[in-house]
Amino acid sequence: MEICRSCGEEIAVKFCSHCGQKAFHRIDKKYLWDEFQYTVLHTNKGLPYSVKNILRNPGKTAREFIDGNRVKHYKPLLLVFVVSGISTFLSFKWLKLNEAMRTVYAAKHMNSPMMEDMMTGLATYSSLLTLAFIPLLAIATFVPFKKWGHNYYEHIIINSYIYTAYTILLCLVIYPVMYFFRHDANIMVQFSTYTFLLVPPILVWFFKGFYTDKPLKSILLKVLASLGLALLMYLLTILIVVIVGIILAMTGSGQQAIQYVKPR
Repeated sequence: MEICRSCGEEIAVKFCSHCGQKAFHRIDKKYLWDEFQYTVLHTNKGLPYSVKNILRNPGKTAREFIDGNRVKHYKPLLLVFVVSGISTFLSFKWLKLNEAMRTVYAAKHMNSPMMEDMMTGLATYSSLLTLAFIPLLAIATFVPFKKWGHNYYEHIIINSYIYTAYTILLCLVIYPVMYFFRHDANIMVQFSTYTFLLVPPILVWFFKGFYTDKPLKSILLKVLASLGLALLMYLLTILIVVIVGIILAMTGSGQQAIQYVKPR
């Protein structure tokens, strides 16, 4: 007889007759596929509850969800989709960050058709791009933390909560500050760039709440390893882009490619 992870009652069938929580199943490939279908086809409740708990302790909230206490929580992949859309609306429609970027890049002669298309794509498909990017981020945390007992698919959920915590802090703290500098494009773009400095402390805060039994020193070392791996993946991506650019430049379509990326 299994005990419900949400209310403590006994589960006699596939779900708790008291609160509706499903019987515990470890997060795996099948779970993520089922959640993906649910994310695309359905909506669910629990957004205020999840946001409140993430602001209090994102690591503990993620650990509860992964350990089976899921009935009250908003689905993490759907949560990423929602907060990413809100963040994009605030940054591009409220703060006009895209216009500030165009102004700064034009002053530095960095504008190009490719840059324009990138900003349009980010504004239009930010939520989908974020969902596609999270599995890559999961690699950066899964490898260093692998021996602590959670599989790759669980790290996708972990990174969903990390991204959500980061984005909520942007919306509640950083964006209101940026609003006061909305008439200075240079400060806006610099401020936006420096927000990535929030990532290391958020990672430490998250994993300390997630692995409460682990010493802070061990968490710091693994967070540094995760950041190093993420940087390596970023550099490899740039290298691939450069190689593809060189190949295009050597083909018949090279001139068109050069004009596409060439600053105006």
